[in-house]
Amino acid sequence: MNGLALPVAVIAALACVPLLSPPDYVMHLLITALLTALAGTGWAMMGRFGLVSFGHGAFLGLAAYTMALLWNEAGLTPWLGIPVGIAVAVAAGIALAWPAFRLRVVGHYFALVTLAAGEIVRILIVALRDHTGGSLGMTPAKAPEGAAFLAMQFDKAGFWWIALVAWGFGLFCWRMLDRSMSSKALAAISEDEDAAASIGIRVTMEKLKVTVISVALAALAGALTAQYRQYLNPESLAGLGISLQIVFGAIAGGMYVSFGPTIGALITIGLEEGLRIFFGTELTGAAPLVYGLLLVLFMLYMPRGMAGLFERKAKAPVAAKAAPGTATA
Repeated sequence: MNGLALPVAVIAALACVPLLSPPDYVMHLLITALLTALAGTGWAMMGRFGLVSFGHGAFLGLAAYTMALLWNEAGLTPWLGIPVGIAVAVAAGIALAWPAFRLRVVGHYFALVTLAAGEIVRILIVALRDHTGGSLGMTPAKAPEGAAFLAMQFDKAGFWWIALVAWGFGLFCWRMLDRSMSSKALAAISEDEDAAASIGIRVTMEKLKVTVISVALAALAGALTAQYRQYLNPESLAGLGISLQIVFGAIAGGMYVSFGPTIGALITIGLEEGLRIFFGTELTGAAPLVYGLLLVLFMLYMPRGMAGLFERKAKAPVAAKAAPGTATA
């Protein structure tokens, strides 16, 4: 229970944010940051065990477009469309990961496979322009009179609470994984697959488990983002840009700590808004370029991200106090 006290207190405090009547722009940034943090949390659950994916944008896009198409063309409420979209994304993730894990595709080869999958989904969305709107994007149909709840079309306060619950669920999944034996098995697999297999660890199944959890959280973030924005575009929900944004946020914040991707999401959203204001429409490719450069710098000089930096600072006084006693002994 002690481990749950801090997250529960944080979520309870954040739930009161709409009661303070912040400006709509601030609420928009906070909701976007929470949903980005959820996607980053999902990615980090794989990334911290050496399963680096550059195609998580594909899973966001699959869930988002599945939900929107079911609403627009079949009238299925997003409350049901989102679980269906997540199931579609998870099925795609299994279809991609199972053969890759069975064939021992690891490291940068696995990253390239996921990168290709992300681009395939983006191209597929563009090709199905009669239904998806192609590169111009699509807009979910407006809710009929008095059916806003059924269509999951709320004001910013309502969506803040939905995003907050989803984000809390992501942290809960992280905690459950950390407390399970799968966490120990995945740590062993990331060190040496052959050694892990020799002591009875089912390498493929353990990798597949964490992939399913990771894909499901990313898909949930994608579907909620599309429903919140009421606009879907293959570049912002399925392309390389969003995949790189997720990776950057998780690494910059710290993918080894549960709150790390949330810190990274705040950095990412702040950076994105700063670049948008600074460059405007003059340099539309500035954000991916800056993400890429900063990603390289973080990987070289701060591999554990901002959370790792805070950890080192917190441990430094403890180490300093222990040093004299150790020397005396």
